Amino acid sequence: MKKSYKFSTTSVAYYFSDEIFRLKNIVDQKNTIIITDENIFGKHVKKFRQWNSIVLKPGEEFKVQSTVDSILLQLLEMGADRNTTLVGVGGGVVTDITGYVASIYMRGINFGFVPTTLLAMIDASIGGKNGIDIGVYKNMAGIIRQPKFILHDLEFLKTLPKNEWENGFAEIIKHACIKDDTMFRELELNSLKIYQTNKKKINDLINRNTILKTKVVQRDEFEKGERRLLNFGHTLGHALENQYELSHGQSIAIGMAFASIVSQKINGFKEAHRVINLLSKYGLPTFASFDKQKVLEVLKKDKKREKSAINYILLERIGKGVSKLIPITELENIIQDF
Repeated sequence: MKKSYKFSTTSVAYYFSDEIFRLKNIVDQKNTIIITDENIFGKHVKKFRQWNSIVLKPGEEFKVQSTVDSILLQLLEMGADRNTTLVGVGGGVVTDITGYVASIYMRGINFGFVPTTLLAMIDASIGGKNGIDIGVYKNMAGIIRQPKFILHDLEFLKTLPKNEWENGFAEIIKHACIKDDTMFRELELNSLKIYQTNKKKINDLINRNTILKTKVVQRDEFEKGERRLLNFGHTLGHALENQYELSHGQSIAIGMAFASIVSQKINGFKEAHRVINLLSKYGLPTFASFDKQKVLEVLKKDKKREKSAINYILLERIGKGVSKLIPITELENIIQDF
């Protein structure tokens, strides 16, 4: 099923419940280069036959400038020009890097995504944010530029390990917390195992989350207002992720638990226990010991900081997130008590 969504300067074609073999109908195969990682390439060798491919080392630790430099050199050696299309086939690291490289190679070439993880399908591939990490600072260098297309092939989920399913559900729970109380209740009634074994349920959930995020981005592509809500759990989460080798979903889950407690203290939010219980139900951590001083140092360099305060996403109720400017000194006191 194809559906197009218009953004400020372009339209993005979404191919829901499709198959990667149909990629040759979307792009010129001879002038397309796939970027993927060793894990995906190794498990799905047949899918990459007859495609020019660049295969990366897997993992967040490789989402850095040296990887970008290596890809740029390979593109030059392969004869990539301004008519070349890059296609990122993989999880969030692959899609972030692919979009970033495509945005800077020869000052910008076309690109598209075939996300292979639940998290990438419903979050990382959507919205045009492309970039890399600088040290422990997540996504500190990057650009907002939309792909030409996103293709979902649910066959990739069959080889997804359980921890990657849990990763994806962290972002699904985030969407429910900030925008969709009905989805939150459905998640409470169901379970990870149900979604893993029921193709219709997971397909519907993926489509619902994809459209939810897409519509938020359409209304606020460059994150001046509503799009900030998508950072729920990410402020503390990103400060933890690279320092403690946590997965994205694990770090964001801890960040959401913390944000729920902050919402309770500042907003009078009364359902922190529901958020924490739901995260736990889907196999995600909610609390962890960490070096509070180190985390505070990272927070002080967060992209959402404005002088001596940070735009923090809190909850007024389940299904309604709000952005609140919290002084860093106040946040420091809350973290010390966490």
